[in-house]
Amino acid sequence: MKHKILCTGLLMLLIFSFFNHSAFAGNIPVSSLTSSLTGAVTDQADNKPIPGVTITIPDLKIGTVTDANGKYVLKHMPKGAYLVQFSIIGYSTVVRTVDLSKTNSLNISMKTATIEAGEVVITGVSRATELKKSPIPILAVGKVYLDQRAASGNIIDAIANLPGISALTTGPNVSKPFIHGLGYNRVVTLQDGIRQEGQQWGDEHGIEVDQNSIDRIEVIKGPASLSYGSDAIGGVVNLITAPAVPDGKILGSLQGTYGTNQGLVNGSFKLYGNQNGLVWGTVLSAKQAKDYQNQHDGRVYNTGYQEKDARVMVGLNKSWGYTHVNASIFDDLQEIPDGSRDPATRQFTKQITDDDAFRRIVSPSELDSYAISPLHQHVQLYRIYSNSNFILGNGNLVVNLGYQFSHRREYTHPTQTSIPGLNLNLTTYTYDVKYNYNLGNGFETSVGLNGMYQKNTLGESTAFPIPAYHQFDIGPFVIVKKSYGKLDLSAGIRYDSRSFNGQAAYIDTTKAFYPAIYNGTDPTSAPNVVSQFSALKKTFSGLSGSLGGTYNFSDEFLMKANIARGFRAPSIAELSANGPDPGSQIYHIGNNNFKPEFSVQEDIGAVLNLPHVTASLDLFNNNIQNYIFQEQELNTDGSPVVTQGYNTFTYVQSKARINGGEFSLDIHPLPWLHFENSLTLTYGKNLGNGGPVPDSLKYLPFIPPLHTHSELRGNFNKAFGGSIRNCYAFAGFDHFSAQDHFFGAYGTETYTAGYNLLSAGIGGSLVNKTGQTIVQIFIEGRNLTNVNYQSNVSRLKYFDNPNVPAGIQPGIFNMGRNVSFKVVIPFDLSAH
Repeated sequence: MKHKILCTGLLMLLIFSFFNHSAFAGNIPVSSLTSSLTGAVTDQADNKPIPGVTITIPDLKIGTVTDANGKYVLKHMPKGAYLVQFSIIGYSTVVRTVDLSKTNSLNISMKTATIEAGEVVITGVSRATELKKSPIPILAVGKVYLDQRAASGNIIDAIANLPGISALTTGPNVSKPFIHGLGYNRVVTLQDGIRQEGQQWGDEHGIEVDQNSIDRIEVIKGPASLSYGSDAIGGVVNLITAPAVPDGKILGSLQGTYGTNQGLVNGSFKLYGNQNGLVWGTVLSAKQAKDYQNQHDGRVYNTGYQEKDARVMVGLNKSWGYTHVNASIFDDLQEIPDGSRDPATRQFTKQITDDDAFRRIVSPSELDSYAISPLHQHVQLYRIYSNSNFILGNGNLVVNLGYQFSHRREYTHPTQTSIPGLNLNLTTYTYDVKYNYNLGNGFETSVGLNGMYQKNTLGESTAFPIPAYHQFDIGPFVIVKKSYGKLDLSAGIRYDSRSFNGQAAYIDTTKAFYPAIYNGTDPTSAPNVVSQFSALKKTFSGLSGSLGGTYNFSDEFLMKANIARGFRAPSIAELSANGPDPGSQIYHIGNNNFKPEFSVQEDIGAVLNLPHVTASLDLFNNNIQNYIFQEQELNTDGSPVVTQGYNTFTYVQSKARINGGEFSLDIHPLPWLHFENSLTLTYGKNLGNGGPVPDSLKYLPFIPPLHTHSELRGNFNKAFGGSIRNCYAFAGFDHFSAQDHFFGAYGTETYTAGYNLLSAGIGGSLVNKTGQTIVQIFIEGRNLTNVNYQSNVSRLKYFDNPNVPAGIQPGIFNMGRNVSFKVVIPFDLSAH
């Protein structure tokens, strides 16, 4: 059935893209629209050509690279004004606005990277915009950064230590993004602008994206409800795939990564082509790892995984714009740890019977095996989406459509391994339509409508944490930008509506193995049938808005400020949960009387960009009404309430305030040498619902502690006669302070000690005589001193026996020393 749905979804997207192409471009002479851009890129110091410079036009999803003579050409482009970005390691990024209706030539001279330069972003803006002009805090990292983080277990892990960002983890391959202490359904994760939907409410439900397919990441740090609707009240993480290769090229690569701690093996094959604007590409990946290890725990049982991914893309880049259709499969087998130990030896034990009366110590051979244990998650995500941009009048029409089918199963029965404990099927259709145009007098305007339709069904299983439901979101919005000399202003408004229709469900307790959904005709009078979920019909609506500006006092100094009102409707779990999620070891209880969250966040920042010093400061204050979070339930004797074998957590609602900021300082006395420093501080307070708040309740859960990062980095463009290029070496030091501001009520959270981590990396490219890259090598080591530590945002910190011997720190520790080696072999199959 799901394959029929998949095929139907793909057909709908292809038909829509075809008719849009026909409607908006079919009757317009191509010669009246088409344009090209040519030029040369040289070194400002000696006027010599610079080969290998990447030139991109983000709004058109097109790019190229300068040849050995520093020349480039871009074809099949619609006329109009666009931002063009020129970037290469060792030089400051250059951004220019080019009006292709007036010129088709642009020569650029680039400075060595003594001075840092801004980048172009596409997330949360109507059109590609220089990062420095955005009044809201946005962070962007590219392919170079991601390649050099070879030790990242997943794509969220790659950005988890950046200022203002953290990740809630359940082992090395499950990470959920948090921005300024907000996560779950408060942060929207996108792939190419299409929202990622895979049961985001779950603690151990990670982001189902192949890390090898991502070329760039952009993060909005703060309310982004204006562009992306409910659930973006905390921010947005946009995972962006590689742009189309230059016209006439067929380019690819083979990539392999090995990690010493888990024995991680990660391989990927990529191939992209472009023939007269017909673009296509594919990425095939597979990775596996065994249980990770540290000095305190040894190998941690049931933290291994096996993942397979595939992605294909086909599209057109023509004078009328572009349309790209993508299809991908994510298939992950992820083991489920529970932290149980032998009381005498503290060795890990495993469940071998369903009544769990006796546990067996895990053997060394099992801990060192790549085989997936019977207790594991099987997560599959099938995705089809299209990105289209049609030139229409004096503007452009953007149409993004997506289909996703998420199938999540958690196998938790050691004697009945074919019966899942959890079995959820989530189908999501997303739509995003907006028209960007110039209203006149320089007012850049974007008018749009986006949202989604979701359907969740319950498959055969023995645990039912959330009901089957239908959900529909819709939200119109308007965004306007205007520049007044040195002042860039941005404002917008949006109205959201979300409707839930949850289905009633009943449990038949007479089943031979475990209770199951009752499908009889009269559940209210049938014997041995109990209610699991009541029917639910709810509609939430709210207004969000934003107003901000950036003032460029000079080329070296700017300040920015923004105020935004965010809106978030409660999730289905927060409203209706009544059951265990085996992977999280929690029994969830929701509350259908919850009100939507509303926030008001103020941001203010400053950026200083001097020849040898770059510094930035961002401060924020976020007041949230009706903030929803979980707290553990206790018995009268102080012991945890246990329901169906799991600790019980209820969702509660309160007023909250989250504030803090980030400071960064980069000292670069020489063009190749950088001393980078950053500091992130986040406070989260529970303000209660009136009256004094006890000390154990006054802090919010999952708020990261003070984090500082220092890194000494050297970048060397050429070495050994020029045969080795783009070399780099760095040594990093991370300090995480103790987190003594934790939500301690009812034993929900505990104190987390501080710790320090040392990292280092080295790498570069080997090129031939013509300057073509033969191989790239990236080596990164993390936790090089093999420190035993627990992160306060690691859920494994709370996985242990109910009674831990005195004097022993409970819970599982994070990964010990890990050194990763990545090798990339690019190849060119173009006809020369």
